[in-house]
Amino acid sequence: MVSRPLFRKELDIRELPSYSIPEVAHYLRVPLTTLRSWTRGRHYPTSGGARFFKPIIELPNPDSNLLSFVNLVEVHILDAVRRDHRIPLHKVRGAIDYLKESFSSEHPLADHKLETDGLDLFVEKYGHLINISREGQLAIRKLLEAHLQRLDRDTTGIPLRLYPFTRKRLAIELREEPRAIVIDPHISFGRPVLAGTGIPTAIIAERYKAGEATEELADDYGLSTLEIEEAIRCELPSQAA
Repeated sequence: MVSRPLFRKELDIRELPSYSIPEVAHYLRVPLTTLRSWTRGRHYPTSGGARFFKPIIELPNPDSNLLSFVNLVEVHILDAVRRDHRIPLHKVRGAIDYLKESFSSEHPLADHKLETDGLDLFVEKYGHLINISREGQLAIRKLLEAHLQRLDRDTTGIPLRLYPFTRKRLAIELREEPRAIVIDPHISFGRPVLAGTGIPTAIIAERYKAGEATEELADDYGLSTLEIEEAIRCELPSQAA
């Protein structure tokens, strides 16, 4: 019996090119230059002349700079791996290629199998490639688990929604950060909204920048001031969050 691939071949809104590189860098708090390298590759100098580093994340259309929702999920997970350990990308690629071969998956970082049998495989391979301690591997696992818990999936394991981090992410605080903001490709054209409301964070932030107080906005929308503050934080430049 042939197993069914995780990501279906028919048209799926979650796989359509929808987000610009600057948008994703902002939503997920990833440096713009880093995200460009991950998605478009980069040239780098060597003693034998310039070489090209192939991108790690495969975009829906190689002729476009737009990412899909599935790509957002991949960036979200890849950021967990790269943020605390400044590891050369070719070594990160080695662990991802290992998952691709193990699961026959085009998007192993977004695959639900990463949350089950794949997490230990990935951490083991990743730790072997960079020769980190057992404590370091445990830290990576906790970081990945915290990021994986920000995803909702359907019954087949395909990502439905992503709850991005909006604060400065110290590893110890990740599990406590509220899931107040959600990115759902079926709501508000996939732009961030307040979870459970469908209210775009951009609208709340614009009203706040126009001079309305958080208490006024909370009363207007029937929300808590914490929710309003999270919406505003989501739209702030990352260095101000």
